[in-house]
Amino acid sequence: METLPPTSRLSAHVPSLSFGELSNLLRSELADEDSRQLSEDMQHLALQAEGVAAGLRLDRRREYAAPLLMDMLNVLRDHRTLVVNLGLDWRGLYEYAGYLQALNNFRVLIGQWLLDVDPWGSGELHVTPEEFTLVAWRTLGEGTLLVDVHEQWLAREEAAGSDFGALTEPQKERALQWWQKLRR
Repeated sequence: METLPPTSRLSAHVPSLSFGELSNLLRSELADEDSRQLSEDMQHLALQAEGVAAGLRLDRRREYAAPLLMDMLNVLRDHRTLVVNLGLDWRGLYEYAGYLQALNNFRVLIGQWLLDVDPWGSGELHVTPEEFTLVAWRTLGEGTLLVDVHEQWLAREEAAGSDFGALTEPQKERALQWWQKLRR
């Protein structure tokens, strides 16, 4: 197993697939319309992230890089809106909350990178292309996991019939008791 040097904790081993290629692969395997729409929007997010990373490699000066990061914030905001508007079957998944958290963390980090100014420094943003790429891949990985788990859930539901995920009587009774305790 390859290890990273101790001085580059944030360095990432970049996969051989690009963001866009990963999204295309996912989209070709999807059966659900919401999954397809989310995957297409993730592709847009991935392409934007590739553009920002490429821009940061060229020039990290604030006047050049800040607009790229601001555009990324807009794309993230729009993508998050799409995710928030997914149906209840998505929201019940553990990975849904993880992906929303990753999207929010990405947005916060970009804001911090934009605000982190050294008044006596070179005028460069403190984010490196490698750091940005690492966070982008992590975020897109969370989204990929969400889509995959949702697709698996749909396949199990289809295989088990319409009763998949339905509560049994004892489960309903326990849930009702729990809810009544909360209301007291």
